[in-house]
Amino acid sequence: MLYLTRKIGESVVINDDIEVTVVDIRGKSIKLGFTFPAHASVLRREIYERIQEENRAAAGGRDALADAFGAAPRGAGSSGDAHTAPAGEGQPAPAGEGHAAADDEAACGARRQAARESTHNE
Repeated sequence: MLYLTRKIGESVVINDDIEVTVVDIRGKSIKLGFTFPAHASVLRREIYERIQEENRAAAGGRDALADAFGAAPRGAGSSGDAHTAPAGEGQPAPAGEGHAAADDEAACGARRQAARESTHNE
């Protein structure tokens, strides 16, 4: 890790296109200003770690779902063919798939339409 001492108004340049400037110092708190290209991603460490953890959890869920249905997870060297469990195995369809989800969506759409019509008619 590189340690630098900077005063208010002084900057550090990283890779020719990122500039970090000390804007203010109050007690133990330092306000930094960043200038960076639009394609760069800048996140606070705690936000970055939370996103990474959510991504790992989602990937683990995908792998568990693939295991439940006997398919290899994407990127695991499978031929890309989806394999499903034989009919009658009693395994539920993944969330957001199947007729139950479509029926729920249709019912929700019908309720929204009815609410619009009742509001419009008043």
